[in-house]
Amino acid sequence: MSQINLKNMSMSELRALEKRVSRAIASREKIERKEALAALKTKAKQLGYSLGELVGDAKSDESVKAPKTAKQRKPVAAKYRNPENPSQTWAGRGRQPKWIKDAIASGKSIESFAIKS
Repeated sequence: MSQINLKNMSMSELRALEKRVSRAIASREKIERKEALAALKTKAKQLGYSLGELVGDAKSDESVKAPKTAKQRKPVAAKYRNPENPSQTWAGRGRQPKWIKDAIASGKSIESFAIKS
């Protein structure tokens, strides 16, 4: 394996290298996880079991999948609208948008921006 002289690389070259290394690591982990799962399934089959039976799910091997990522949340309907710019809305969750903060600071009530259904 060739040596990389990091001291002579520019910041953009270092960042590009970092991205390539991160992708390579993720790819390698995925491959190794698949290989490990295949080896476990083979060993379980040699012993007369399915992998699902050994890990507690006798119906299928689906319980031995890679960890799931965080669930996507569904968008929430807007509760407040800026009367000066109707395209600006807020669902009432998370940080208050600047137009809400400014209006409250000037003495307006947040209810005055409520969307009537």
